[in-house]
Formats: sequence, structure tokens, C-alpha cells
Amino acid sequence: MSNHELLVGGWTPYHSLTEKDSLVFKEALAGHVGVHYVPQAVSTQVVAGTNYRYKCAASIPPSDAVWEAVIDIFQPLKGKPYITGIIRI
Repeated sequence: MSNHELLVGGWTPYHSLTEKDSLVFKEALAGHVGVHYVPQAVSTQVVAGTNYRYKCAASIPPSDAVWEAVIDIFQPLKGKPYITGIIRI
């Protein structure tokens, strides 16, 4: 277990995505249409479940325009993760 997984209640520094982080992102965005998001880094917060904050590159294909966005996702202790917010930065 890494140090950032042990910080209960506080947000970890942004870091590269682990396999689990990638899976949570993919599952929460399944079926999401319109804007295409590519996660670049993630920060987590352990609560009654886990909050994820993904820094992403965002675009609307076929346009070449790319901007940054932050997607907040909550992974409950039981059940599927879901998006709680998306902010363009």
C-alpha cells in the first residue's frame, strides 16, 4: 500500500494513474457522450468510500481544440463509481 492511500480525510498530491484509478475513471464515464476526456493525473480522498479528482485533457472530436478539465468521481464502498462534478479550467 502506498503512502497516498493511507491519508484518511485529506487529498493526496496529484500523481500518475494506477490501474485501479484508470478502472474507476473508465467505469464512471461509461456511456458519457460529447466531450472526450483523457485523464492525466489523479488525487484521492478517503471518506466513506473514495473521492477521485482527475485532471484531464478534454476535446470534442473532430475538433483539434483541447482544454483542461477536472472531473470529480465518487466510488462508494458498495456500488459503481459516478461523476459528482466536471469543471473546465
